[in-house]
Amino acid sequence: MPFFMHQASYKDEQIKALVDRPQNREAMARQAFESFGGKLHQVFFAFGEYDVVAISEFPDNETASAAILSLIATGTFAKAHTTVLMTAAEAERSMRKANTTRSGYRPPSG
Repeated sequence: MPFFMHQASYKDEQIKALVDRPQNREAMARQAFESFGGKLHQVFFAFGEYDVVAISEFPDNETASAAILSLIATGTFAKAHTTVLMTAAEAERSMRKANTTRSGYRPPSG
């Protein structure tokens, strides 16, 4: 199954709710991901642009997108971003394919 990195920022009212009633949201995220056939590997809280970073696996890109869209639709997050991840072996196969395939692409010239 493909791996994904999810990054999200809570809305201000969600941060206030977490401060007023501290809680671990990992079980809720795990349940949401599993309902789509995914697997949540880890959830991290983070400093910076995003409040939460999660690593997951889903059967395919469409399923991952559906799971994330369902979470975004709850109105919990101010912004969210998902990155498709490749294993080192997948990256090496990609490099080999790039090395042996000649597309004929040429950069624009003036």
